[in-house]
Amino acid sequence: MSVLVFAESAKGKVKKAGFEATYYGHLTAQSIGGDVVALVIGDAANAADLGKYGASKVIQVNHNGSFDSGVYASIIAQAAEQNGANTVIVNHSSSGKSLSGRLAVKMNAGLVSGVNSIPTADGGSFKVKKPVFSGKAIAECEINSANRVLTLMGNAYPPVEVSNEVNVENASIDGGASSYTVTDTKTADGIVPLPEAELVVSAGRGMKGPENWGIIEELADVIGATTACSRPVADTGWRPHHEHVGQTGVAVRPNLYIAIGISGAIQHLAGVNSSKTIVVINKDPEAPFFKAADYGVCADLFDVVPALTEAIKKHKSDS
Repeated sequence: MSVLVFAESAKGKVKKAGFEATYYGHLTAQSIGGDVVALVIGDAANAADLGKYGASKVIQVNHNGSFDSGVYASIIAQAAEQNGANTVIVNHSSSGKSLSGRLAVKMNAGLVSGVNSIPTADGGSFKVKKPVFSGKAIAECEINSANRVLTLMGNAYPPVEVSNEVNVENASIDGGASSYTVTDTKTADGIVPLPEAELVVSAGRGMKGPENWGIIEELADVIGATTACSRPVADTGWRPHHEHVGQTGVAVRPNLYIAIGISGAIQHLAGVNSSKTIVVINKDPEAPFFKAADYGVCADLFDVVPALTEAIKKHKSDS
């Protein structure tokens, strides 16, 4: 049986998350057996690149409408059946989370969401691990159904090239009519979305006001990071809500998370504690965030951040 990966795309290109899912599908196929089939819905000029990350076959389904979880779930389920795939992988993104339940029902499949490990299938028993309790524990889930659906946590498996491009095959699959009409879509342009970001610079109420955010944006620009904020900052309107990270906001898993002027409440830590390296800058030595930090600077952020930015600029100019 094959492994089918739904590779998300946007603005005519496969997203980084789509390559992550494909590489994860490659590792999954190595573990449980089978080939990897990558599915792209809509236009994606770089769909052939999915072959570099382990897909032996790439199929593309034309779809001109906006994202509809019911339509997409129907297309993915049909593609899985046509290609003999009993394991389907989607990203644990807003799109993936909205369609995975529908997809599992259509395929009569067991569903495990937010996985971050390679599944095993010893003796016919399919098992996979996922973080639970805001990352404080790991659960091993067993799926006993013939079909299974997994959603992959972002940045869990950075994509690695393992092969070459493959030809893209066009497939005609009808997902049905959408149940609603999208009249307008607003997206944040020019930045890496937070769930995909490898570098994140985040700030909180220690900034004292939105007029001081320039030093955060300058640091982020220098290191090529995406900006984020704590919930109180978003709630007061200092920053847009799509930058809010935490238990009730966006969960991130970057290689580097710099927290500036954030105390580190448990709700915020729940959304960032999967970061590989956490750096905290706060003048309060009792800030809870220091307990979760890999590196901490106990000093006034208005002194540290500009100095850090200038040091990085100098290092770049000297190298």
